[in-house]
Amino acid sequence: MTDRVRLGVNIDHVATVRNARGGLYPDPVRAAREALEAGADGITAHLREDRRHISDADIDHLSAVLRDQDRPLNLEMAVTQEMLAIALHHRPRAVCLVPEKREERTTEGGLDVVGGHNWITPVVGRLNEAGSRVSLFIGADPAQIAAAHRTGAAVVELHTGAYCDAVRDGRPDDAERELVALKAGATQAHALGLEVHAGHGIDYETVAAVAAIPEIMELNIGHFLIGEAIFVGLGPAIGRMRALMDQARAAEPAL
Repeated sequence: MTDRVRLGVNIDHVATVRNARGGLYPDPVRAAREALEAGADGITAHLREDRRHISDADIDHLSAVLRDQDRPLNLEMAVTQEMLAIALHHRPRAVCLVPEKREERTTEGGLDVVGGHNWITPVVGRLNEAGSRVSLFIGADPAQIAAAHRTGAAVVELHTGAYCDAVRDGRPDDAERELVALKAGATQAHALGLEVHAGHGIDYETVAAVAAIPEIMELNIGHFLIGEAIFVGLGPAIGRMRALMDQARAAEPAL
């Protein structure tokens, strides 16, 4: 395995800490700059409908900074007309369409592309026309992957939460089953011509197995890195994650 896996750092929870008290500190844009300096390949930010962390002003500032540095902003968003209008205004390099519920703490499960194909496909088309590279955040389910391909999206991001939870909960059989599904999903998506990304719940313990899947080209990691930064700093946290990703990718597959 030779292709380097890109690392997108999600800075949502820098904004969560800021919003807990109000004001301007800590600044997600500063976090984005430091993440790029530490080895991140791009920045991910989820503008939720309820604006619980990232704000419209954050997207304005991140778009300007990343454009100046010629680095990608990956805008995560629900499939709504409001969010589509914002994305069409900013024209970020990448847009990831995700499911969203007001009552959830974080994104739960993947987008139902099979059930929502008729309303997701036009949004993908509008974003493609605007020059954004569209990703769909989905579970590693064959039907969802096939439906994602039919929308015209260029990328799928496979939801790794179930695998990561199983590892942390000490459920090795479940973890193995989830990892097998991720590998099969990545193979299927790649065969369809989709670029494969992955994310959700990844930490130091779980990153190697995911990064070692040869079809996966990018990992998006946020909550763990921002949490770890409290103890070691954002740069060292990202540096260690980057090193673990590179080591996993360079390792020879077991015979």
